[in-house]
Amino acid sequence: MQRATGRGAASAAPRSVDVARLAGVSQKTVSRVFNDEQYVSAEVRRRVLQAAEELGYRRNNAARALASGRTRAIGVVTLGTALFGPASLLMGVERAVRDTGYALRVVNTVEGDPAGVAGAVGSLLDQGVDGIVISEPIDERGGGDDVRLRVDVPVLVLSAPSPVVAPSVLTAGHGADRMAWAATEHLLRLGHVTVHHLAGPQRWYAARDRLEGWRTALRAHGRAVPPVVEGDWSAASGYAAGRALAADGDVTAVFAANDDMAIGLIRALTEAGLRVPEDISVVGFDDIPVAAFVIPPLTTVAQPFDAVAQDGLRRLVHVIENPDAPPLPESDPPVDLVVRASTAGPSTRRNPSR
Repeated sequence: MQRATGRGAASAAPRSVDVARLAGVSQKTVSRVFNDEQYVSAEVRRRVLQAAEELGYRRNNAARALASGRTRAIGVVTLGTALFGPASLLMGVERAVRDTGYALRVVNTVEGDPAGVAGAVGSLLDQGVDGIVISEPIDERGGGDDVRLRVDVPVLVLSAPSPVVAPSVLTAGHGADRMAWAATEHLLRLGHVTVHHLAGPQRWYAARDRLEGWRTALRAHGRAVPPVVEGDWSAASGYAAGRALAADGDVTAVFAANDDMAIGLIRALTEAGLRVPEDISVVGFDDIPVAAFVIPPLTTVAQPFDAVAQDGLRRLVHVIENPDAPPLPESDPPVDLVVRASTAGPSTRRNPSR
């Protein structure tokens, strides 16, 4: 199919000078628009982008890399998993990188491989990247020595401590403890004496942060901190925990560290003859798509995956392109508690002990 641009099908690919001519601006202005530089009016930017679209113009990133010393590529190290949280964060990063105009290179790690991050970072550096995003949610060191990698490009670390030493190390995605606090406080404000916690596996930084937020909220309100039940993120582990919690007459409210475990928990409570929320209230974490359609619809905390990725990538690109400028400040992720029908005030039927 031929574009109606007046250029023959056999003609050369459009160049920036062609875009400049069609838009009625200088070639330097075209460069400024595609480099997302300041001091270009909205109207001029619109004309340039419209002309580029009409001509089918694409930036020659290889030539730009030679001229600038940059590859226009960002590498991502991520755990290879289908779990909702890490997979959703990776999708958010992919969308955010595309919005920056950089190419994306992804290397997956495998759970249980202590050398996985180092190997992935080395692979990306060998390919040539201007910056690296590390989304590695598991502590593979098991609390060992703090031996960190040395990297010569800026690094953005998502929702975890930094495993690297780099010219600039940025962080994003922290705040799971505040979200867990909000979930716990929601149940306390409904009148529950305390809140039990179904935690995720403690090798995961997210599980630790959520447990800490739950514990801190209980202590801040002067409430007893019950023993923690640990699952493995799966609905099956939530079901197993639910069978044990159903037998404890003191349990009136449970905060689960993810929605899958919360759904398994509810199934076990229901099979034990308990009603949710009349007998036991349940709050999850993540707001997975099915959470609104289970019975009862699940109260949960929605994670701001896209907002975290966009804020982090914006700051990473700023450091890459302005290495001598101060880094941009990190934005606090919002706390979005989605209240549905799985939570209510405590029932007198179970008579929890004081």
